[in-house]
Amino acid sequence: MRQIIAKKVALLTALTGLFWLFAIYPQYSSAQALPQQLTLKDAEAMALRNHPLLQAAIYEAEAATQVTREQKSAYYPTATGSLTGAGAISGSRIAAGYLNNPSVYNRESNGVEVHQLITDFGRTSNLVGSAKLGAKAASESAQQTQQDVLLAVNRAYYGVLRAQAVLKVAQETVKARQILADQVTTLEKNKLKSMLDVSFAEVNLAQAQLLLVQAQNDRKAADADLANTLGLANPQPFDLGEEPLPDAPPADPTDLIAQALQSRPDLASARFSHEAALRYARAERDLWMPTVSATGAAGLTPAYEAPITDRYAAAGINVNIPIFNGFLFSARHQEANLRAQVADQNIRDLADRIGRDVRTAWLDAGTAYQRLNVTAQFLKQAGVALDLAQGRYKLGLSSMVELSQAELNLTVAQIDDTSAKYDFQIQSAVLAYQTGRLQ
Repeated sequence: MRQIIAKKVALLTALTGLFWLFAIYPQYSSAQALPQQLTLKDAEAMALRNHPLLQAAIYEAEAATQVTREQKSAYYPTATGSLTGAGAISGSRIAAGYLNNPSVYNRESNGVEVHQLITDFGRTSNLVGSAKLGAKAASESAQQTQQDVLLAVNRAYYGVLRAQAVLKVAQETVKARQILADQVTTLEKNKLKSMLDVSFAEVNLAQAQLLLVQAQNDRKAADADLANTLGLANPQPFDLGEEPLPDAPPADPTDLIAQALQSRPDLASARFSHEAALRYARAERDLWMPTVSATGAAGLTPAYEAPITDRYAAAGINVNIPIFNGFLFSARHQEANLRAQVADQNIRDLADRIGRDVRTAWLDAGTAYQRLNVTAQFLKQAGVALDLAQGRYKLGLSSMVELSQAELNLTVAQIDDTSAKYDFQIQSAVLAYQTGRLQ
């Protein structure tokens, strides 16, 4: 009887457990977000959508286009509506103050005044041209910001892959050294190895554990860096896809430098800024030119006293000719010329720095490419050396020191070989950035 009751209780417990498993597991599994699949192109597209610096640069470029509209407004007439009412003592005159029309009449009037610039002999056209070139410079600056964002994404993307690979090496190293430490400890208990061997094995294990701790920290830091470059507030789990290795860099950087001088957005922006400064200097020179404008006014006067009538209309042309203003216009023209010369020298400096940066990036990419074969050979030889060291140690022909050194060499070789691949991909991205080819 007791056995039957026990079987029923066990069956009821099992059914209850299954119920809670099926009831809770869907909620639990849905709460555990799976890592999002992400390729380099996906990451770049996400950054271009989200990164605040790029959005700010785009807004800056759009704002610069409005400056052109502001300067063009001088070509169009301006119209102003007025509602005026006045009261005065009969027969009064305004006698003090600047020169004026002293007569004041009781009235209420409504009217419109229109002002139109006829010509300022090129000043407005030069201001408009300078604004257009400034807008182009701002647009190129936005393109340069886009290049900066893409380079940061490439660095962060490959940085995560490298940190992930190093973390895997660290985990495997800890596992291998833990096995060796357990084996040596067992041999020491059976009086087949000395306590010194155990100490060396435990030291090697501790070193591997420290490497694992550092690798875990580096992986988290790399995830945070990637999230920042993608324009995300917090790190998110991503499953990053591997990217194919790029081609080897060319044998000579001359063509790359020439391409950079033609394609770099920051250099194009500097050139447009220089041209804008030249046009603005011409506009400042044109301050000395006369300004011809026309003005017209018309309106109705419902309430008035003689000699005012019930309507009015007038038009006129005015010519303003600068004569003397304390050398203000001369100083402004000279200032604009000097700033244009500053922009010209900035172009020269930027072009020189671009040539240097392209050459440096080309050298770094070439070195990273050469490291691929060297680290592969290093890893191969380190693996062979470890196998030999393990064999000699098992036969009692070598000490734990030799085996420890072989293990350390293998770990270093694994990290170097893993890092070499991603370093080359990063340096290739830097070279593409320096030549203006990073898309």
